[in-house]
Amino acid sequence: MIDVPHLQARFARIEPFLDERGRRLFAGNEAIALGYGGVTAVAAATGIARSTINRGIAELKTACNELGYRVRRPGAGRKRAVERQPGLVAALEALIEDAIRGDPEAPLRWVSRSQRHLVAALRGQGFAVSQKLVGLLLRELKYSCQANRKTREGTNHPDRDAQFAHINALVKARIAAGEPAISVDTKKKELVGDFKNGGRELRRAGDPEAVRVHDFEIKSLGKVARYGVYDIAANAGWVNVGVDADTAAFAVESIRRWWQRLGKARYPQARRLTITADCGGSNGVRVRLWKRELQALADETGLAVTVAHLPPGTSKWNKIEHRLFACISQNWRGKPLVSHQVIIQLISATVTQTGLTITCDIDRGHYPKGIAVTDAEMAALNIHRDPFHGEWNYTISPQQNAPP
Repeated sequence: MIDVPHLQARFARIEPFLDERGRRLFAGNEAIALGYGGVTAVAAATGIARSTINRGIAELKTACNELGYRVRRPGAGRKRAVERQPGLVAALEALIEDAIRGDPEAPLRWVSRSQRHLVAALRGQGFAVSQKLVGLLLRELKYSCQANRKTREGTNHPDRDAQFAHINALVKARIAAGEPAISVDTKKKELVGDFKNGGRELRRAGDPEAVRVHDFEIKSLGKVARYGVYDIAANAGWVNVGVDADTAAFAVESIRRWWQRLGKARYPQARRLTITADCGGSNGVRVRLWKRELQALADETGLAVTVAHLPPGTSKWNKIEHRLFACISQNWRGKPLVSHQVIIQLISATVTQTGLTITCDIDRGHYPKGIAVTDAEMAALNIHRDPFHGEWNYTISPQQNAPP
């Protein structure tokens, strides 16, 4: 491995004593000593052009100065473009900085700040520049292409941490009592068919799986919505794959199917069900249909359903995100979701070294949108709101007259 910092230090010590020819001979000698990749390493360490280093190597190999490379007097040679064109660097920085600050009048505010656009803008100001020169100046100014980074979380609710502490204490207490505690969420709809799926999968070189160029829905296959239920204590998941709309009725039906298929046998003595959910979506805190359907679920099962919503803007901390859905995404990466059966098999086959298992089934039920819940229906709910943020934390108990 080439030690570039050590080479930089050696060059810095000897550079004051070298003329033009001495610098290229030093650089050429170091490149020869380093072997393969030496020219690139020396150029990076010293800032000397690769062409100059190659000239030094040629001189060393001829063992004389017969190639005619002269030593110019101090100050000789072509002046740099920034010296011949005063104000070039300042104009380049102004173009970039004005666009970054969001000046609506900046020339590059609404286009990509590519070197090609920078060259055109500078030429429009009367500067004689090339794309190579602009690239060199950008590197000297410490600019490089940067991607967006997700770091801003928006406005934090003042009781965000307190709500997380409340959820943690609630879940721990219910698990210790042998009661079920689940985390629920729904993911974006997925197109069914031979469409590109993100990620890479091992295949023979040059033989990628062929998929469609455009992501237009195939009407006969449609889309699917995945609603997940993650049993926190059992480290087991249930995914209900729906073929209709992602509504609150679909969300509660997914929980109902989990209880009937897995939960009831796993918790035969349960009297309460604790649900942690996001603040938005089909199981949102303001969705009336969500609460009405939960009342129906409580009446059917005899369970008191306690819901604790995560604070706004914190859905990525929902346990189901990184304990269930992330594992599914890793398992089906690079595999086209060509049919409902393939989707079910890929989800059901997802396991982890920590013991995660997932059960999956297709839900062909119809869940119409736009169902209105009246004030009278809301008033009839047997709901008890927690003293701490009752809009986030509430319990829906079975109605007294509900059938056993």
